[in-house]
Amino acid sequence: MSPNLNPLPHREGDAILIAAQSGRALAQAARRAGFRPFVLDLFGDEDTLALAESHRPLPGRFGAGARDQASVLAGLDALSKEAGSTLGVVLGSGFEAAPDLIVEIAGRHRLLGAGAETVAALKDPFGFAALCERLAIPHPAVSAGPVAERAAWLLKRAGGCGGSHIRASAAGTTPPGHYLQARMTGRAFALNFLSDGRRIETLALTEQWQAPSPLRPFRYAGALARGRDEAEPVPTAVAAEIAEAALRLARATGLTGLASADCLVDGERWWLLEINPRPGATLDVLDHRPTPLLIQHIEAALGRMPSIEAAPADATGAEICYAARTCAAVPPLDWPDHVRDRPRAGSHVARDAPFCTVTASGPDAAAVKQELRARAETVRALLEETENNHEFQHERAEPQRPGRAAGREPRR
Repeated sequence: MSPNLNPLPHREGDAILIAAQSGRALAQAARRAGFRPFVLDLFGDEDTLALAESHRPLPGRFGAGARDQASVLAGLDALSKEAGSTLGVVLGSGFEAAPDLIVEIAGRHRLLGAGAETVAALKDPFGFAALCERLAIPHPAVSAGPVAERAAWLLKRAGGCGGSHIRASAAGTTPPGHYLQARMTGRAFALNFLSDGRRIETLALTEQWQAPSPLRPFRYAGALARGRDEAEPVPTAVAAEIAEAALRLARATGLTGLASADCLVDGERWWLLEINPRPGATLDVLDHRPTPLLIQHIEAALGRMPSIEAAPADATGAEICYAARTCAAVPPLDWPDHVRDRPRAGSHVARDAPFCTVTASGPDAAAVKQELRARAETVRALLEETENNHEFQHERAEPQRPGRAAGREPRR
């Protein structure tokens, strides 16, 4: 019998498995929900280790389109054995391009989230474009190339996340595992929602922004959810159309659990870029209602749509701090409480890779953005001062080449 049948009630103190490229946000959400997280991820950051009951390293490179199946399964099996019994496994980023692996995971552990068929339907770029066309959802054109007007297209990796994989189309052709998507104008937003496969409940329409670098012009930087009484950042009619599109796609694919719909909005026009069928980096921004969000994710994943409380009064945001230069060994730091994804002392962080994440809340979006920038500057100053005091040396970063990651990348 599949471990996904016959939903079981969850109780405080239950063990839960987490597998993600970066598992800190899910581990934090699990603790807030009263669960004991057993984490498999790439980084083993300082705060991840503090939150986790147990941690196993996930081999591989951040941003890679595929995961090593044997290592993932062995790591989850080992954590499950340590836990004794678990409620199930929640998958974060890093599995979008591996539906076959999700099938294997679901055969061994109770899957608390979107199934393999759903992920395959939503993350195959050509199948997704065809589905959007059938459902009359505005979506940029996609192509396998070659294309004549290269400047009108972006090169993306199938199953990629975080924006670091997106490039301008230099040749009008696509390497293996990539595709071309037409460039569109507009501001970036994400509709964050819960789905039980039949209905959706909207949590927030988050604003998103980028931190461009020479080789990663679309690199994800952060997100912000406005306060309860603030005006919506897009026209009401557009927000309603985006929600309706998410509902149609959820019904068409059987999507369950927490998900997000990435969009570009240009006045009254908008385009759906993709659906992320999993909890993402906005957990830090969204998990502020009285009921812990991971509990609501599990309820929706099991087909029982929870009731959603009113949005918090304050706005909340999170922003990634990128390393200005390669840090050969992170010095011991006295981290402020608002800093997340704290690299362990002695770890290596490459230039232009994410160093940590800062969070902030405030009365409105403008105040939060201002506080995020101030806190990011404080972290940079703290790093500089501590390095000088400890005489830590920097390495000269190797020149980055297109398509090659350098150390830690965005965790979205």
